[in-house]
Amino acid sequence: MLDKRMTPAEIVAQLKDGMTLGIGGWGPRRKPMALVREILRSDLKDLTVVAYGGADVGMLCAAGKVKKLVFAFVSLDAIPLEPWFRKSREAGQIEVMELDEGMFQWGLKAAAFGLPFLPTRVGLGTDLADLGGLKHVQSPYDDGEVLIAMPALKLDAALLHVNRSDWRGNVQLFGPDAYYDEWFAKAAVKTYLSCEELVDRMEDHYPDTAQANVFERCFVSGVTHIPCGAHPGSMPPAYGWDMKAFKAYTDAAKDPGDWNAVKDRFVGADEAAYLESVGGKEAVAALPLPVF
Repeated sequence: MLDKRMTPAEIVAQLKDGMTLGIGGWGPRRKPMALVREILRSDLKDLTVVAYGGADVGMLCAAGKVKKLVFAFVSLDAIPLEPWFRKSREAGQIEVMELDEGMFQWGLKAAAFGLPFLPTRVGLGTDLADLGGLKHVQSPYDDGEVLIAMPALKLDAALLHVNRSDWRGNVQLFGPDAYYDEWFAKAAVKTYLSCEELVDRMEDHYPDTAQANVFERCFVSGVTHIPCGAHPGSMPPAYGWDMKAFKAYTDAAKDPGDWNAVKDRFVGADEAAYLESVGGKEAVAALPLPVF
C-alpha cells in the first residue's frame, strides 16, 4: 500500500501558480487552515480558489494569492461577511464567479461525475446565470423545460481537514455535517488532507466507525498530521471556533487594513509558532462548540 504521508511544505510544493484549488469545509467550520497558512508562507500565486469561503478565502485574497474566486458565500457565520474578502472585492482586486449554494454543489458533482455540466433549476429567475456567463439547456423530453447548465467545477487540487486519517488516505469525518468535502475530493485531480489524528491502519484502530469514511482513499494523494489544524475555525466535535481570534482578525481589516502589517500575527513563522501564539493545543481543545 502506498504511504501518503507528507509534510505541509511537501503538500504545498505540489501546488503550482495558476492552479484551480478547491478548499473544503464551510465558512469558519472544518477548514484546512494550517495548510492555508502554509500557502501564505509560500510564493504561490495566481490561484483560482473554489470554496464555501471563510477566513481561508479572506487571508488568501488579502495576501494577493487569488486571481479568481468561485464562491457561494464568504462568511465567518457570527461575523456575516468576511472582512478581508470584502476589502479585496470592493477594491476590484479579484475576478469573481458568484453562485448560489446549490449551483456550487452541482458544479462540484458534475466534476466528480466526469460530466461537463449538470442541469438545474437553481438560479433561474436570478442574475447569477447572466453574471456568471452560464448557459441554458432545454430538456430533450416532452416537458421541454429550460434549465441552467451548471458547468463542472474541475479542480486541479483540493485541500481538506479531517478528524482522522491513516497513512493510506482512509478518512473519518465526524460532527453533525460533512459539508461537501467528499465532492471536493472527487472533483479534484489530487486531494491533500490534514488531520487531527493520524493512525497506521484505520481498520485496526477504529473498525466500529467505518461509516464515517465518506470518500475512498483512491481520491487522496497526500496526508499530513496537524492537530488543531482548523483553528481559528471549528472542528466538530473536537473544538469550536475561536471567536476572540476572529474578532481580532476582523478588527485588523479596518482602515487602513494593511495585511502585510498583521500577517505575522495571523499566519506565524511556522505552525508550531502559530499554535503557541494562540495558547497551544490545550487552549484550542477547550474552545466550546457553537450551538445553532
